[in-house]
Amino acid sequence: MAAHGDDAEPTGLIRSVSRALRIIERVAASPRPVPVKVIARQCELNLATAYHLVRTLCYEGYLVRLASGGYVVGPQVAERFHEMVGAFHRPPRAHAVLQHLAERTNHTAYLASISADRLVIVDVVEGNRSPWLEDLQVGLETAAHATALGKALLTTLPRRNRRRMLVAHGMPRFTPATPTEPGQVEAEVSRMRPGELVTESGQFRVGVCCASVAVPGADPGTWWALGTSARGGAVPDGLMSALRTAAGDLTPG
Repeated sequence: MAAHGDDAEPTGLIRSVSRALRIIERVAASPRPVPVKVIARQCELNLATAYHLVRTLCYEGYLVRLASGGYVVGPQVAERFHEMVGAFHRPPRAHAVLQHLAERTNHTAYLASISADRLVIVDVVEGNRSPWLEDLQVGLETAAHATALGKALLTTLPRRNRRRMLVAHGMPRFTPATPTEPGQVEAEVSRMRPGELVTESGQFRVGVCCASVAVPGADPGTWWALGTSARGGAVPDGLMSALRTAAGDLTPG
């Protein structure tokens, strides 16, 4: 099962729950149905335990057994995903604003927020003039240190909180231009105020540039990042202008 930061294993850990979650993760990650014997081997379980857990997960709707005998994720996984997205309580007009930005520019529009010190993509409307970025999709956590979305939101945090967020989740190198030390990002974002346009070029993907702006939410202290992406080394002026306009449309009041 995926590790959760540097958290130590809690006392009273219920092993059967951990094993069931591990099974869901392995089945979800597979491009094809997974037989129970493979599940047992990959999850390091004896076959009897794997059978009991798989049957329980099927009963609860988290797995589905196909006629071939293999297992795929069930409808309850999708239900939990939609509930998670709904829990972000995005601004009421957010999707309409993203839709308008994407239609006006033919570039992809993104909405992101910080949840539990992690940068999470909340909404996306794709545009055919932008590259498809598999890591910037709804519900996924992504890099704060190498994306314009992340840096726009980092400008809204106190310095101590920025460093904690960067250190806690690591700063992997995606390209030769990716900053990998907190001080590099701090030197950039500390000069900016929340709401200023942030751009990055080639730090997250080679040949891709992004722009973003932080927008205050209706509740005090809440912020959203509205962003867009383009091919090449610089975000076109017209796209940045459209992004500023969209940010104004999203701003409460």
